[in-house]
Amino acid sequence: MGRRLRVLDVGMGQGTQALRLARAGHSVTGLESDAGMLASARASLAGEPEGIRERVRLIEGDGRDTGVHFLPGSFDVVLCHGVLMYVEEPDPMLAGLARMLAPGGLLSLLVRNADALAMRPGLAGDFGAALAAFDTAAYTNRLGLTVRADRLDALRATLAGIAAPLHAWYGVRVFTDNVGNDVELPAEELERVLTLEDRAGRTDPYRGVAALLHLCGVRG
Repeated sequence: MGRRLRVLDVGMGQGTQALRLARAGHSVTGLESDAGMLASARASLAGEPEGIRERVRLIEGDGRDTGVHFLPGSFDVVLCHGVLMYVEEPDPMLAGLARMLAPGGLLSLLVRNADALAMRPGLAGDFGAALAAFDTAAYTNRLGLTVRADRLDALRATLAGIAAPLHAWYGVRVFTDNVGNDVELPAEELERVLTLEDRAGRTDPYRGVAALLHLCGVRG
């Protein structure tokens, strides 16, 4: 087995990725502000073997207050996936997350791509909404909430300023953004789609128009 990492999952939701990491042998702390999501994560954790349960710690708290819960440099990896769109001023939060990293630690962000907001409505044939998307960083998500998106260049500058400069970035959901979550594909077709998305997410110019961006910053 490789190195066992100390992972902080900020805004962990139902704990899906936290449990996967714990099953892989890592020590995971999940931070979640929504009591319902936290209860769901605890219920899922309760069904795991003892060896996995003892590697997971779940805490109710806000990702903007990591300094209240943890000491600087406490983690090798900090995950913040699908959270920044709900934060009005992300820079202070990102600075706090970077402080949680040990030297050489990884900050992993998954954000909505503000430079590609016209893609979803445009490909769906809603050309008025596509035109309007060029002039805003706000959008309505699938829960019906108006939230915000982030631009790659702005996040690149922010990461450099908080001593966790951008190391690599990828596009997520390049060709499948308008595919519903309930769509089921035969195993062979699913494998083809995943291979396509993986390749497009690593290749210019496709990754630049992905619905989401996965950014990896490394603490100096």
